[in-house]
Amino acid sequence: MITVGIDIGGTKTHLRASDSAGMARDLVMPTADWRVRDWDRDAAALLENVRQLVDGGQVVALAVGAHGCDDASECEAFETALARRAACCVKVVNDAELLPAALGYERQIGLVAGTGSIAVCRDASLGMMVAGGWGWVIGDEGSAAGLVREAGRSISLHLDRGGSLDEPLVRLFFEAFEIRSAARIGSAVARQGGAAALGLHAPLVFAAHEQGSELAGKVIRDGARHLAELAMRLKHNGAAADIVVAGGGVIVSQQSLAAAFLAEIEAQSGGTLAASIFYGPPVEGACRMAKAMAEQWLAAPQ
Repeated sequence: MITVGIDIGGTKTHLRASDSAGMARDLVMPTADWRVRDWDRDAAALLENVRQLVDGGQVVALAVGAHGCDDASECEAFETALARRAACCVKVVNDAELLPAALGYERQIGLVAGTGSIAVCRDASLGMMVAGGWGWVIGDEGSAAGLVREAGRSISLHLDRGGSLDEPLVRLFFEAFEIRSAARIGSAVARQGGAAALGLHAPLVFAAHEQGSELAGKVIRDGARHLAELAMRLKHNGAAADIVVAGGGVIVSQQSLAAAFLAEIEAQSGGTLAASIFYGPPVEGACRMAKAMAEQWLAAPQ
C-alpha cells in the first residue's frame, strides 16, 4: 500500500511516497518547473511526477496541499482534475492546512509565512475559512516578499524625513538592489516581477536587524503583527479553532519573526489562541492526510 503526500508551495513542490513498511521516498522540485495554473494540465503534470516517484507502485491515496488554492471552489476544481486521472482516493486542501495536520490537529488554523502569507481553517459549521493570501502586490504582509516590499516603503519614508543613508537597512537594501538613487526604490522592487524573486531578498531585512537597524526591527514587528491578525480575523469571523500552527520558509528560518509572531498571538488573543511554529516539512501534514484516507478506504466495505 502506497500513500502520497504533496506540498505545493509558491517556490518548491515536495512529494513524499510512503509504503506500509514505513519506507519513504521524496522528490523536491521547483513549482515553476511543472505548474502552469491550469487545473487539467497541472493535474496531468503532477500525476506524472507521482508515477515517477512510486516507480510502478500502486497508490491508494493522494493528499495535496496547494499554494494558490485559496478557496473551497479552487480546491475542489484541482481535486476534480486529479481524481479524473488518478485511480485512487484524492484530496486537495490549501497548503496552510498541512501545518496543523502535521501535528495531528483537525479544524485548527494553519498559517503560512513563506513566499506569501495566508491563514486557513476548516470550521465544522462555516466550512473553509481564509484570511489573507492576496498576493505580494497588495498584501501577503509578513511573508518574505511582503517584508521586502515593506522594507522598501520604510526606507522611502525614512529618507523622505531626512534619515541617513548609513542606516543598516538602507545600506543593505541599496546594495542588494543596486540602487544609486532613492527615487529608484519603488521601481527596483517592481522590477523583481513576482513574489518568489522579491522574497529572495528577505534575509537582508534580518541581517540589518542584527546590525542594529531600527527600521528593520519595525518591519519585522509589523510583519508579525499582520500575521497574527490573519489568525485573529478567522476567529472574529466565527472560527471555533483554538490553536494556530505557523510554518513556511521565512518564519521557520528567522527566529526574530517567529518570536514576535508568538508574542503577538498571545497579546491579540488574550491567551485564547495557542500558537506554535511547525519546523518540519509541511509535506508531513499531507502524508498524515493520505494515510488517514487510505485507512478509511481499507475499512470500508469493498
